[in-house]
Amino acid sequence: MRKAKRRALVVGGSMSGLLAALLLRRAGWEVDVFERVERELAGRGAGIVAQPDLIETVRRVDIDPTDLGVEITTRKILDASGRVAAEFECPQVLTAWERVYRLLRDAFPRQHYHRGRGISGFVQTEGSVLAQFADGGAAEGELLVGADGLRSTIRQQCLPQLAPSYVGYVAWRALIPEAAFPAPIHRELFNFMTFCLPPGEQCLGYPVAGPDNNLRPGHRRYNVVWYRPADERAELTRLLTDDAGNTHTISIPPPLIRREAIGQMRAAAERLLAPQFREVVRMIDEPILQPIYDLETPRMAFGRVAIIGDAAFVARPHVAAGVAKAADDAATLAAALDLDEIVPALRRFEAQRLPVGRRIIERARHLGAYLQATQTAAERERSQRHSIPEAVLAETAVLDFLRE
Repeated sequence: MRKAKRRALVVGGSMSGLLAALLLRRAGWEVDVFERVERELAGRGAGIVAQPDLIETVRRVDIDPTDLGVEITTRKILDASGRVAAEFECPQVLTAWERVYRLLRDAFPRQHYHRGRGISGFVQTEGSVLAQFADGGAAEGELLVGADGLRSTIRQQCLPQLAPSYVGYVAWRALIPEAAFPAPIHRELFNFMTFCLPPGEQCLGYPVAGPDNNLRPGHRRYNVVWYRPADERAELTRLLTDDAGNTHTISIPPPLIRREAIGQMRAAAERLLAPQFREVVRMIDEPILQPIYDLETPRMAFGRVAIIGDAAFVARPHVAAGVAKAADDAATLAAALDLDEIVPALRRFEAQRLPVGRRIIERARHLGAYLQATQTAAERERSQRHSIPEAVLAETAVLDFLRE
């Protein structure tokens, strides 16, 4: 016999928060989502791989995943002259952050999604959790889910010593309208996942949904990402310092990136990238700079509080596991809570998801070791195994290692 409805408070209204909220509602919970940002969220510059786990979770919350993104079948690598050096068959669905977010957001009741409600902390009792908000308000429930990302307030209260770790390289990224592509470049690049591998670097691009989630040919976008080593003390600090002399932490808003830094990136593209990608970089209007971080939590359950998604584990992007991991965290959490009382259920959830998060982090470190500004002996050995073109084609954005 099912108990009376219990209330869950989900902190963070992005992917992992919405996935958890939808699955908990489906399991009979009353759920409210609290997002600190006042405006509607947007994943500017973010293309994602719709991994099978994400597609299955989307289907479970009664969202049709048929038109989730752009389907491709082939990957290829271009050498410095622009010739195809290698090809690999790898069918996948590629989409934009905004498209998946919009599907999830529209599926969740608007009256239970609260924007502009930043949490300042929480207090637990034996039977409930009280969330305290920066505006002086509060909300109480039987469960609190911290899905508030890399800068998680919930994680900070639970694990104050844990912080993201910069890995030694950055990504320059952008979304480019399909209509901007010259016909020859479109033919060579647009319908594939294509790589270019300058020494110690990696550039890749692939098609995703266009503005307003448009999947019609001619109206899509091209997601381009260029990973470049950047020493933390010198180069990263310089990249994160704006024209006013302010050095930003974690990331820098795109409009504040110094023109000099963008100019140096464009000049490097002309020296290092295949001709097709040089043309792509020339089409970029306002690039995004993304320093790459690791985050690995030792715990995910704290009494009646759980952390999921990027609040718990942040892996380098090469495994393309971020949203799929969030989906699996949410599904495992909902399933555990359906079988047990809250505190033991969260312990069960943690026992299942901690080993998976650790494997994803370790795999991502292996794939990205050769991009780091400095390397240990072990990282150099990883580089030799995972940086060759055949390995890049077969391993990037593929989660088969989790099933080994």
